[in-house]
Amino acid sequence: VQLQASGGGLVQAGGSLRLSCTQSGSANIFRMNYMGWYRQAPGKERELVASITRVGDTDYATSVKGRFTISRDDSRKRMDLLMNSLTPEDTGVYYCAARGVRDYWGQGTQVTVSS
Repeated sequence: VQLQASGGGLVQAGGSLRLSCTQSGSANIFRMNYMGWYRQAPGKERELVASITRVGDTDYATSVKGRFTISRDDSRKRMDLLMNSLTPEDTGVYYCAARGVRDYWGQGTQVTVSS
């Protein structure tokens, strides 16, 4: 496993969680330009939640704009997703990924938002 996602859990609607993605192994994953967080809700396809480049350009799914913030610290080999004002529609398994010539995926962390 090269990327490890953590920080998921059960939270009430309106609450917050911070997900983290860290690297294990020797691959230079955090030299890759494009990294992001994806999620897969039950019965749905995996979707992009937020992405970030090495220079800090970010992009967010419309449904999370203004609520989620993605960040990365390449020197610490860490990428975070701060999620505020969570709703039950945010429930799903969240994956971190680095995508380029080769893709790296974390194992996923479960986020459950109760109403």
